[in-house]
Amino acid sequence: MNIVTPRRPSGFPEFLPHEQAQLQGMLDTIRCVYQKYGFLPIETPAIELAEVLLAKGGGETEKEVYRFTKGDKEYALHYDLTVPLARYVAEHENDLAFPFRRYQMQKVWRAERAQKGRYREFYQCDADIIGSSSIGHDAELVALLSDTFSALEIGSYTVHINNRKLITGFIEAIGLADKSSDILHAIDKLEKIGVEAVTQILKDCGCGEDDSQQILDFVHIDGSIAEIISQLEGLNIQNDIFTEGLKDMRELTEQVQALGVSEDSYTVDLKIVRGLDYYTGTVYETIIDEHPEFGSVCSGGRYDNLADYYTKTHLPGVGVSIGLSRLFAVLKEASLLKESSVPVTIFIANFGKGSRDWALKVASILRQANISTQVELDDDKPAKQFKYADKLGVPYTLVIGEEEVKSQKVMFKNMASGEQEVLSVEDVITRLSA
Repeated sequence: MNIVTPRRPSGFPEFLPHEQAQLQGMLDTIRCVYQKYGFLPIETPAIELAEVLLAKGGGETEKEVYRFTKGDKEYALHYDLTVPLARYVAEHENDLAFPFRRYQMQKVWRAERAQKGRYREFYQCDADIIGSSSIGHDAELVALLSDTFSALEIGSYTVHINNRKLITGFIEAIGLADKSSDILHAIDKLEKIGVEAVTQILKDCGCGEDDSQQILDFVHIDGSIAEIISQLEGLNIQNDIFTEGLKDMRELTEQVQALGVSEDSYTVDLKIVRGLDYYTGTVYETIIDEHPEFGSVCSGGRYDNLADYYTKTHLPGVGVSIGLSRLFAVLKEASLLKESSVPVTIFIANFGKGSRDWALKVASILRQANISTQVELDDDKPAKQFKYADKLGVPYTLVIGEEEVKSQKVMFKNMASGEQEVLSVEDVITRLSA
């Protein structure tokens, strides 16, 4: 029989057990924070009908959607969790209470080029609020991210905040409204390809040299949050969309401050526009300060019109999405991952006549006491059993031989120190519960 070389397609990561435990620990931490803010869990199918998933259009991301046909139906793997959420809310709107606060933690798929920190299959951890236009929700999500990243203990980070209405209004004010979508997609590429390449894209889509420079000057307005807002006010742009965006930005930053979020952890960044077409107002991107090369590990924004493709009910929303797989890669490379707790606390080595039955009984008692326990069941020699326990990384081993069976006790061994003593099962439980 020919042996097939075991391999995976690039961009589809998998981890060793201790790494998977670390990833699971991060999922648990994020879930805990999301729940503290009152978000409720949902899950949607990995596969959606293509015509439903792509009703609005995914911008640049639409080109990266995995699609397939079965019979006369075209299906697609979801490329994010926001569009499936819009479909979900429209389908179940009569059963939900609005504003609907949901969190969702699932894998998504994008057929993009696999590279450092970017995968074709990856976890997203989303939190969204549907059914309200209040900027207070936009501000609260900044606080949510602050609490989440603090709980993950990832080091310093910055949430970059913008409002699409600012750049959209500016573009309209200089007479380029018909080119707005192309201009936004060009700006979205600034960090990846640089000013010179973006300038060329702007010219290619019909922007003159002066217009291109005005756009680039606008998005590069810099300074403290107060200074940026002051500079925007000083432009004296007479455009309703711009004016509304400026009002929203003032209100958002004031409420973020009122929520007690550290000013070191967020900033206003006019270059952030997000490449997806459904964003209409606030947008977010989050950068790990010491690893900007990995790009945003948490993004999102407001999408007031997303659900309009699925229902006549107006359901504005705002949300954020942590790209957990990318974040995990950043932390792993920077050696910032928390050590995962050992999944097994006790390994029971047993040998000799009658030892198996007593070992199984001891294991049952320990498990009932919520102590994770694994029993040797392969009749290996003692040395091999201890070697296996050491490789597992368990902190304690119980040794059961003929003497322990007779005394109905166990030999308790600390794997780190090598110390061992004979204890009753009750004493073992007391020792580990202290």
